Amino acid sequence: MTKKIVPVIMAGGKGTRLWPLSRAAAPKQFIRFVGDKTLFQETLRRVSDPALYEPPVVLTNEEFRFLVAEQARELDIEIAAIVLEPVARNTAAAVAAAATLVRDRLDEDTIMHVLGSDYEIVAGDTYFGCVNIAAATAAEGKLVTFGIQPTEPATGYGYIEGGKTLPTGARAVARFIEKPPRNKAEDMVATDGFYWNSGMFMFSVSSLLADMRSFATETLRAAEAAFTKSARDLDFIRLDKEAFSAAPNISIDYAIMEKTSNAAVVPSAFKWSDLGGWDSVWKSGSRDEYGNVAAGHTTVVNTKNSLIMTHGVHLAVQGMDNIAVIASEDAVYVGRLQDSQDVGNLVKVLAAAPTTSQLTETHPTSYRPWGGYTSVLKGDRFQVKRIFVTPGKKLSLQKHHHRSEHWIVVKGTAEVTIGDNVQMLRENESVYIPLGEVHRLANPGKIMLELIEVQTGSYLGEDDIIRIVDEFGRS
Repeated sequence: MTKKIVPVIMAGGKGTRLWPLSRAAAPKQFIRFVGDKTLFQETLRRVSDPALYEPPVVLTNEEFRFLVAEQARELDIEIAAIVLEPVARNTAAAVAAAATLVRDRLDEDTIMHVLGSDYEIVAGDTYFGCVNIAAATAAEGKLVTFGIQPTEPATGYGYIEGGKTLPTGARAVARFIEKPPRNKAEDMVATDGFYWNSGMFMFSVSSLLADMRSFATETLRAAEAAFTKSARDLDFIRLDKEAFSAAPNISIDYAIMEKTSNAAVVPSAFKWSDLGGWDSVWKSGSRDEYGNVAAGHTTVVNTKNSLIMTHGVHLAVQGMDNIAVIASEDAVYVGRLQDSQDVGNLVKVLAAAPTTSQLTETHPTSYRPWGGYTSVLKGDRFQVKRIFVTPGKKLSLQKHHHRSEHWIVVKGTAEVTIGDNVQMLRENESVYIPLGEVHRLANPGKIMLELIEVQTGSYLGEDDIIRIVDEFGRS
């Protein structure tokens, strides 16, 4: 029996309210907003103390699997398992699958700490004090949630009413309350014992599975079958699609927590935000004397109470109040901070138009198991990309039917295979790959390989890749 806690990190969600930085294929948990770490990486760091935690289990989906692996690698943090959900089924089925894995690898007495990867949390003494109370309460057989001490009458969160105080310092849950109207939120904030529902949980595997057998039999059956029939794929565990698809699309809150009589809440006064909109990012940021939060290359003049953030062009903002100006590499959003919750509706408009739908799906930068690429410039019959390859990785041995390529190394060393010829390219050296020629790119060095690729031809889509040999199982 382990005395440590197993973190279970949910990292599969797709959000739209932080567009244009967050996209369907690159959601907020994997984006760097203000600091140099993503929300997912900050989550990994919170559960990295080996005295308290076992290596984490991460649940995500097919699209994000290499983002998860790469961002953990950047921090040199070990992940026990990356579990791939074949279809979206909300949190109940995902947690049940994770519990099945933990039970099989460790035992039913193991305590799981289920947490999202897209919260901003200040993990100081207050936070870890709450973690310790939750662990002690979970060891007593309770299903524990963390209730955030509200700082305002927010209507975007569910609430929890605390009941009697338990010996560990947690409280029994009196009831869960749906997202309330403003007047009810004001009443609850003014009354002691009401908390925001953080979406974080702690419980033993045995306690969770017992309540799932009582209240979520269909979900548990599907999750256990999906794990039993799962397949290993490189460093990933692929849940069986047919079995997992049979699970109801329901959250752990609705499936278990609101039905069980065994729920407890830990009153939590640490700083927490779900960063559900640009107004939340502004509230959680470090504001200057005029109330502005600025990140990236910005110049701000005669402006107050605003959020100015760029991942691309230099932003110069003048004479504004209470606005958000957000720039990615290929799009800019401008709107009032109080309208931040409506960004999702704007994204729906963009997604419905053929000329703008791509702006809601992907960033110019895409990640692959070997590294990734950034689209720099597109034109008629040509495209320019910045390609980056992780040390020790190689692309597939491949060819193209419709394009030729020119590669110029700008950083690191490239091992280039063209037909039967293998050559080394160093900085400022280049090579030409003719249309139809079998070729491969690898990074044999110790630093990141970066090169500029110029594609020319009649068709430049990513589906014009014929993989002959691929170490990632894609040929």
